[in-house]
Amino acid sequence: MKNEEFSGGPKVEVRRTADGSATLYVPALDEHYHSRHGARQESAHVFVRHGLAPRLAAAAETGQPLRILEIGLGTGLNALLTLEVAQAAGASVEYDGLETYPLPPAVVAALQPEWDERGTPIKELFAELHAAPWDTPVALMPGFRLCKRHQSLQAAALPAGYYGLIYFDAFAPEKQPELWTEAIFAQLYAAAAPGAVLVSYCAQGQFRRNLRAAGWLTEKLPGPPGKREMTRAVKAMSE
Repeated sequence: MKNEEFSGGPKVEVRRTADGSATLYVPALDEHYHSRHGARQESAHVFVRHGLAPRLAAAAETGQPLRILEIGLGTGLNALLTLEVAQAAGASVEYDGLETYPLPPAVVAALQPEWDERGTPIKELFAELHAAPWDTPVALMPGFRLCKRHQSLQAAALPAGYYGLIYFDAFAPEKQPELWTEAIFAQLYAAAAPGAVLVSYCAQGQFRRNLRAAGWLTEKLPGPPGKREMTRAVKAMSE
């Protein structure tokens, strides 16, 4: 399936953030896809530095691919930064991204210059990521398998004990409360492998309480620019 086969998503606008990188703004929710203080630096800090980097080291010891689940594929920013870091480390990644509202082609085209500035091959990979068929695994590069899944988290059938890393990048709890419940984090806990890590930009107290109630061990970490704290959660190795 192509993006144009899906419709009905909220209207979005391309906005520039403080570090010069672009994000999307949803007027109906008064919500941005990424931090207004810097989309790229938020992604690099929360998901790459505090989620991906330690898990890549662990995966390298086993020689197995790192299986990543992203809640909110969005613009593909997290996926592409992950690809760059994994390729540089010589690590293999299997990346599943859930997205309820795929971006329309016009929005993808408006974001393309953001990636053109980074040169090849990443500018081609941005286009390939968004042109890739839905619900079908594709190799964006050798060692990086992507599967875009056009479905909500609530409806997703996730394999048990499968993922080593979860990027929880849904809209804020007050915007999408149905995605921040104990039941959701229990669902993700069941899909996580022993020792798996979940990272999120959010540091809300109820969010962390719901994580702990679902079995996750939580910790606060310094947040990206503009945010004091973020959250990292771990599934115990003995599970």
